Amino acid sequence: MDLTTLERLPLWIGGRAVPALTKRYGEVINPATGEVLRHVPLANAADVDAAVTAAAAALPGWRAWPSLRRARVLMKFRDLMDTHKKDLAKIVTAEHGKTLADAEGSITRGIEVVEFATGIPHLLKGEFGENVGTDVDTWSLRQPVGVCAGITPFNFPAMVPMWMFPVAIACGNSFILKPSERDPTLALRMAELLKEAGLPDGVFNVVHGDKESVDAILAHPGIHAVSFVGSTPIAKYIYETAARHGKRVQALGGAKNHAVVMPDADLDYAADAIIGAGYGSAGERCMAISAVVAIGDVGDALVAKLAERARKVTTGPGDKAGVEMGPIITSASRDRIHGLIDKGAEEGAALVVDGRKPAVEGGERGFFVGPTLFDNVDTKMSVYREEIFGPVLAVSRIESLDAAIAMINANPYANGAAIFTRSGYAARRFQQQVDIGMVGVNVPVPVPMAFFSFGGWRNSLFGDLHVHGTDGVRFYTRTKVVTGRWPDDGSAAPGFHMPVMG
Repeated sequence: MDLTTLERLPLWIGGRAVPALTKRYGEVINPATGEVLRHVPLANAADVDAAVTAAAAALPGWRAWPSLRRARVLMKFRDLMDTHKKDLAKIVTAEHGKTLADAEGSITRGIEVVEFATGIPHLLKGEFGENVGTDVDTWSLRQPVGVCAGITPFNFPAMVPMWMFPVAIACGNSFILKPSERDPTLALRMAELLKEAGLPDGVFNVVHGDKESVDAILAHPGIHAVSFVGSTPIAKYIYETAARHGKRVQALGGAKNHAVVMPDADLDYAADAIIGAGYGSAGERCMAISAVVAIGDVGDALVAKLAERARKVTTGPGDKAGVEMGPIITSASRDRIHGLIDKGAEEGAALVVDGRKPAVEGGERGFFVGPTLFDNVDTKMSVYREEIFGPVLAVSRIESLDAAIAMINANPYANGAAIFTRSGYAARRFQQQVDIGMVGVNVPVPVPMAFFSFGGWRNSLFGDLHVHGTDGVRFYTRTKVVTGRWPDDGSAAPGFHMPVMG
């Protein structure tokens, strides 16, 4: 298709939209229709360098602002995001495909991080020790890291960037966002709203692109910290490459989230919760439930309820009334999910509900996969081992809670897990012994509120600190410790010996 007939998105550098220097462009496609909406620049090293230059120039003035003044900019940004939420959700739905309600909900969860970041004057307070030695005080300061970058995935074009940049800029850093090239437009709209809120030019920048721009970010000496959310292989690459270039890194990877259903669970409640957690956003969530573990004799009844509900889920364009599940992001992703469903059936799993050919009126050119349910899945099968990132639930049958915990702990991923039970003893045993970063008790998607931190363990996280919450403040600041004494007459000269307090 002729590139000149469709919109070309700009970059956002130095507080304004600017044309990219690169000559390479990618297509932004509506996954419900297969229609090319616009073209996105795939930035090169020169584009990244221009963004770093703008961010570095803005940094000294921005970090000098009182934290309360920075917070007030975020307060205005929060109000603007809320005011325009429905229009922003339409952008998400057009480029990602998720339903309007789901898109709007994800924006709300991002706004909650902005609300947390407006409390930055309190969050940046250090510690003070009076008279730690004779007439000597010691205190700590939290100061910004410098120019920070965020590399974010397609599945949450609003929420995941807002896990990062509100906390980073509240701490006094400047920021470069590299959103997914599959749904990049919302990043530009947020840049416009930040400017409207009073953010100085250059504090927030947007550079679109693919691996070329990512590698330029990882290697650029002017970038001091990198945050990433995506698949585990890429997260590991980001972590190792950025760390090798001397940067602070947090890289969140993939997941295989389990839901354990005990024999005493409320099965109607558990089935409804698992259906929403597994098929919401077409399963394209890092916290989606994909592995269901039925304990003891609960399997038959649970699978029957899941199958009944799965067959009732309506699949179609995300902007159509009554639709509960939209399309998959690309045709390649759809085909990959189809291949994994094929393989699951070949490997002996019972295919209870087959979503490979969903009935979607007018959706012949869209990238749709319907709700899919497997039963009798063992841990050697591909549908259990791989992160499918699609609307596929795989039920395994296990004899005991201890065996389920061992199964979860043996999985290379460790993002989230949930248990459905009426037993406080079982719930407490599960939350204590499961080696997982986020645990839900009768909560299928245990994503914490913004004032707690989000992140997993093992292959679901590379780095020491999670995103947002107090971990986010720690990641985007460095601690400085000051020790001071104010002698009156100069008689307390330190001399040549090692100073001893006392």
